[in-house]
Amino acid sequence: MGKLTVRALRVVLVVVLAGTVFVQALMVWALATDPEDGSLPLTPLRVITILGMASVQVALVCVWRLVAMVRRGTVFSHAAFRYVDGVIGAIVAAALVWFAVTVINAPGQRDDPGVTVIMGGVGVAILGVALIVLVLRMLLAQAVARDVEAAQMQAELDEVI
Repeated sequence: MGKLTVRALRVVLVVVLAGTVFVQALMVWALATDPEDGSLPLTPLRVITILGMASVQVALVCVWRLVAMVRRGTVFSHAAFRYVDGVIGAIVAAALVWFAVTVINAPGQRDDPGVTVIMGGVGVAILGVALIVLVLRMLLAQAVARDVEAAQMQAELDEVI
C-alpha cells in the first residue's frame, strides 16, 4: 500500500470520524433542548442516530488500525482478527440500528408500505456487507495460516542449510 493511498484513506477516515462526532453532539444537544412536536418520535430517532454514529466510529477506528498494520507489514497475524471482527460487529450493529429506524418509521407508512419494504431491503443489504467482510476474514485466516506455514518451512530449511 503506497504512502499516498494510506494518507488519502486516513484523511477520509478523520473527516468521517469528525462528521460522526459532530452529528452525535448535535443529537445530544437536540435531546437536551428541543422538545418533540408529536409528528415523529424524535427522542428514539435521536438516540438511534447516536448509536448508529457510534457503530460507524468503531468501524473507522478498526479500519485505521488495520491500515496501520498493513503499513507495518503485520496484517497477516492473529492480531488483525480483532479489528476485522470489530468491523463486522460494527456493520451488524449498524444494520440493527437501521432496522430499528425502519420499525419506528413503519407506522407512518401505512398508506405506502413500499417505503418500509425498501428500508428493510437496505437493512438486508447492510447485513450483506457484513457477510462480505466475513468472507474477507476467512481469506485473511487462510493467508495467516499460509504465512505461519511458510515461516515453519523456512525455519526447517535454515536448519538443513
